[in-house]
Amino acid sequence: MQVRPATPGDALAVFALHVASIRALGPDGYAPDQVRAWARKDHGPEAYPIEDDDHHLVVAEREGEVAGFGDLVPDSEDVDAEADVRAVYVHPRHAGRGVGAAILAGLEGYARGVGVESVGITASMNAVGFYERAGYERVREDSYDTGGTELDVIVLRKEL
Repeated sequence: MQVRPATPGDALAVFALHVASIRALGPDGYAPDQVRAWARKDHGPEAYPIEDDDHHLVVAEREGEVAGFGDLVPDSEDVDAEADVRAVYVHPRHAGRGVGAAILAGLEGYARGVGVESVGITASMNAVGFYERAGYERVREDSYDTGGTELDVIVLRKEL
């Protein structure tokens, strides 16, 4: 498996796996109507910040395909930390095989490399255990608006 910076050619795969991941793994934390609202990504593949200098978006390749993606904003005020892990999503075919852990480790390594001392994430309920196993600690409960449907989420933080 390889974790590398995303390229514009990865946008469609990132979009498709994002939706597939939410649909398959979201029911572990949310009701069916909440999962449908969360998985609705009207913005399409072109909205992912692949070439945005304020984001560090990576993909994990496994068995010749994009198996997951992650997004880090190194200078963020959205969470109670210096940097914000905006996303770690794994395609359901690759879930439970270390893809998410590799992506998260890559994002944390990048953060350390640019001088960040703490990272935070607003985690979906189905992913909280993943982040806690990676050393993140709960900061507070919050909510996320999917565009009309609220999801309960947990804000977590980790010192690097």
